[in-house]
Amino acid sequence: MAFIDFRDVTKVYPTGTKALDNVSFSIEEGEFVFFIGESGAGKSTIFKLLTCEERPTSGEVLLDNFDIGQIKDRHIPFLRRKIGMVFQDFRLIESLTVGENVAFAMEIIGEPKRKIRQRVPLVLAVVGLRNKINDYPSELSGGEQQRVCIARALVNRPHLIIADEPTGDLDPVNGESIMALLDRINRNNGTTIVTCSHDSRLINRMNKRVLEIRDGVLIRDDARGQYFKRDERADRYVHDHEAVSASEWPEEEWAEGDHAMELLKRVDQQEREERLKKLDSKLSRHNESLQSEGFFEELRKNQAERRNRPGTKERREQLKKRLEETGVHKRLEAETLPHDARSLREASQNENASAESVEAHEPSPERTTVNNVRVRTSTSPHFPNVIRKRSELRKMDESQGDRT
Repeated sequence: MAFIDFRDVTKVYPTGTKALDNVSFSIEEGEFVFFIGESGAGKSTIFKLLTCEERPTSGEVLLDNFDIGQIKDRHIPFLRRKIGMVFQDFRLIESLTVGENVAFAMEIIGEPKRKIRQRVPLVLAVVGLRNKINDYPSELSGGEQQRVCIARALVNRPHLIIADEPTGDLDPVNGESIMALLDRINRNNGTTIVTCSHDSRLINRMNKRVLEIRDGVLIRDDARGQYFKRDERADRYVHDHEAVSASEWPEEEWAEGDHAMELLKRVDQQEREERLKKLDSKLSRHNESLQSEGFFEELRKNQAERRNRPGTKERREQLKKRLEETGVHKRLEAETLPHDARSLREASQNENASAESVEAHEPSPERTTVNNVRVRTSTSPHFPNVIRKRSELRKMDESQGDRT
């Protein structure tokens, strides 16, 4: 399954402008893709659809097999945490240092300070700016500011980096340095890179996949494409063999960046394993507690009983029949209800009267004396027999004592 999948996507803005017209393409995870085309062709609209800044008018936009065109607004911030953005105009906070600008991307998603202190220097080492961690954006060149933007996009381990004209405000040398850095992140870290550029020489030099958009329609998709020049109307692509100057980064900075990227991958793998270990431990403890309580056995027993028992109506009839046979329950006819109620009332009154007469003849439940022994009397009809039995036992004990 493709990592990014556009299926017949059309986007019409409220003004009536059709930015995309039935566009379909797929991008696999780990690819490096260039979108090219004139200004207003629809490249930025594709990026806005990927970040849910805009919603498609029709069609489906799938990211990692999830239709983000239907995502709820409250879930969009969680989606964007896994997407790194690099802009043409940098968008750095001038009042914060380089390190603080990068750390801010981690702070807004609630990462702990310990993790921020560990990760920010490593990411800055990847882009060759570890020694600039305490500098302000105004003290950096344009190329260095763009590298800070890449570090900010990379710090939260994104699955996708979207670079919208990342070299538009840079000279050719710095522009190639930025593209070389993105290419290295793509190759070494496996991050999917989607970008756009008007620099034909740079795109030809990169020799990556090229998708061309014209008037909202996808007209070309080349796995190893070149930039199409407007002055060439023949259906062919011009290969620009003009040499491009190599990056001016010192060799030790490249080596340090590669080492820092390996450390980042190792830290990410360790965190992933720890999360899985905690999850497995939690699930195993839960399963053990359920098994110790005989939960699954009881569940299977209850399911078997529910499958074999009769229906509710049948069980109700069986219960009524059993009660009628034992005489506990009798079926009452409507015409006998007044008579039965009157009979019950008269029986209750007679019972109360008889109880009052019995109480009048019986001794009160107070303490009395039997053979100079104080005992407690009771209204129970069996109580005199108990007193007589105890007196006989006491006399027998006294007679045996006299004989001895």
